[in-house]
Amino acid sequence: MVQDPVVSLGFAARRRGASWTAPFTALAGMIATVVALAVGAVLAVFTALAVAVFALCASILVFFAGFALRARRQSGGRNRRADDPAEGVIEARKVGETWETYGWERTGR
Repeated sequence: MVQDPVVSLGFAARRRGASWTAPFTALAGMIATVVALAVGAVLAVFTALAVAVFALCASILVFFAGFALRARRQSGGRNRRADDPAEGVIEARKVGETWETYGWERTGR
């Protein structure tokens, strides 16, 4: 009889030493598999929820950024001339103990 080293591999090699604990270990393996699947499913749900919340926050941020850019574009701002450095200067004079300012009545302020 020839002893082949490959014969000890496979399912038959594992079943040779089966005892009275085999059904309990199979049941424990199935329970562990079900628990692992349940934990994986719960973690997948939490991950999907976190991604959804992140996407919602990002979309709200983009929404308000769009509003800010649109408001900035539509406001137009003042048309300053480059050759007039005193365009934004307001005049102030001291009269007695107080200061009086001029230039507030200009349009565009």
